[in-house]
Amino acid sequence: MAAITAPVSARKHYLNIDYSWRSWLLTVDHKRIAILYLLSITLFFFVGGFFATLLRLELVTPQGDVVQAETYNKLFTMHGVTMIFFFLIPSIPAVLGNFLLPLMIGARDLAFPRLNLLSWYLFMLGALSAVAAMAAGGVDTGWTFYPPYSTRSSNSQVVLTGLGAFIAGFSSILTGLNFIVTIHTMRAPGLTWFRLPLFVWAHYATSLIMLLGTPVIAITIALAGIERLLRIGIFDPALGGDPVLFQHLFWFYSHPAVYIMILPGMGVISEIIPCFARRRIFGYRFIAFSSFAIAIIGFLAWGHHLFVSGQSVYASMTFSAITYLVAIPSAIKTFNWTATLYKGSIAYRTPLWYALWFIGLFVIGGLTGLFVAALPVDVHVHDTYFVVAHFHYIMVGGQVMAYLAALHFWWPKFSGRMYPEGLAKFAAFTIFIGFNLTFFPQFILGYLGMPRRYYTYAPEFQVLNVLSTAGASILAFGFILPMVYFVWSLRYGRKADPNPWEATGLEWQTSSPPTTHNFEQTPVVTHGPYAYSPQEPHDYLPQGVARV
Repeated sequence: MAAITAPVSARKHYLNIDYSWRSWLLTVDHKRIAILYLLSITLFFFVGGFFATLLRLELVTPQGDVVQAETYNKLFTMHGVTMIFFFLIPSIPAVLGNFLLPLMIGARDLAFPRLNLLSWYLFMLGALSAVAAMAAGGVDTGWTFYPPYSTRSSNSQVVLTGLGAFIAGFSSILTGLNFIVTIHTMRAPGLTWFRLPLFVWAHYATSLIMLLGTPVIAITIALAGIERLLRIGIFDPALGGDPVLFQHLFWFYSHPAVYIMILPGMGVISEIIPCFARRRIFGYRFIAFSSFAIAIIGFLAWGHHLFVSGQSVYASMTFSAITYLVAIPSAIKTFNWTATLYKGSIAYRTPLWYALWFIGLFVIGGLTGLFVAALPVDVHVHDTYFVVAHFHYIMVGGQVMAYLAALHFWWPKFSGRMYPEGLAKFAAFTIFIGFNLTFFPQFILGYLGMPRRYYTYAPEFQVLNVLSTAGASILAFGFILPMVYFVWSLRYGRKADPNPWEATGLEWQTSSPPTTHNFEQTPVVTHGPYAYSPQEPHDYLPQGVARV
């Protein structure tokens, strides 16, 4: 194999071709729409983080010193709603997927560019509805909106918040539809299914969940809103409804939604590991098919959220077994990433550190998920901080680490600039330390019996809560650092080569940043991805270059 020099950067690219507001707000360029999503979800990430900061400040002492119970209920609800619906779900698909999918398959854009722009406007409309609810006093139901409290008793902004999640759901559906059609119809010549990067496979599986699952949560929230406004008995037992029905419908989407958040992150890790290990990915087809296995089995495991709801014990045993089953494809991925690293020529750059954090923290989150999938253990730790810690090890330790890995890996392609590597590594280690100090004590708190969603607690839990709050302070500092040096790099960062990591994907075979139409000529693919050589780290074969 021979090292390939990529084309020299074009003078005009997607960022500088037009600076007007109109050119951004009416753009149909998938890369600019990705930037719009990036700016939007970054804002909501820090809004959600602000609510989390207030929660942790309240929990420094056992008494209610900072806020009262009603305010605390609103804080954890708005933290959950903001982070899940307006950051975690859209983060990698809407930002990285939008920017990279057409580049990775050698296309000029997504199949439906105008639909793509509509998706962003729907997302913003939903987000503004949620923000309006927060400004009008907030919502206190928890992000799960369980009835009958949400449909009868709560005096907070339930309808406006639910409307925001409902509208944002349509954005998710349209994005998933766009990705599926694009992958089916717009691949470059020679780019067969088993030559696709695993990032694309992960997004295809994610899009199926978005397309099939999101309508269920949308209609569930709509029904809850109808019951609240019109007093029609659907979920409220006082009106003849069934509150457990809401839980079934809610988790039928919301459990697979965990995989909407984590599967794209797995796709990111599958790109970064072989690049910095300089090895072909181990078990390409196993990783590709495991994405589909996770998507399909994930649709069948929702009932493990209802172990204490009164559902049949036989149903609970079945859902418990299915939940264990979904661990298998996740384990396949983890094994294959680790096997790829084995005997690799490893370069410890910032994206790889985040990828390693992802693997370790996701494994902890996944294994503790098996604990709560066991009926007796789940009854013991249900609604305790054990569940909070488990969830955050998957969502923050997994998905957010993958998101940060992706931002660092593809930042040169996004911006045409390099970030300061030393500061980026410092931030990666700060985030890792802060994260574990924040959430690991919560496993112990939950095991000892501290319930979640309480603003006061027994004095014997204070030391662990102080540790958790100290960790949250470090974590917040760590999260601010990348935002600062990414912005700094836009002006002062070293100009990036088209392929600074010597990676093999098609996205690295065009200029950094790319032109509006991505490629000067449509690439022709003659071989699969990940053609690296661990013996000669600078020897690799990009997908758009024919073998000699």
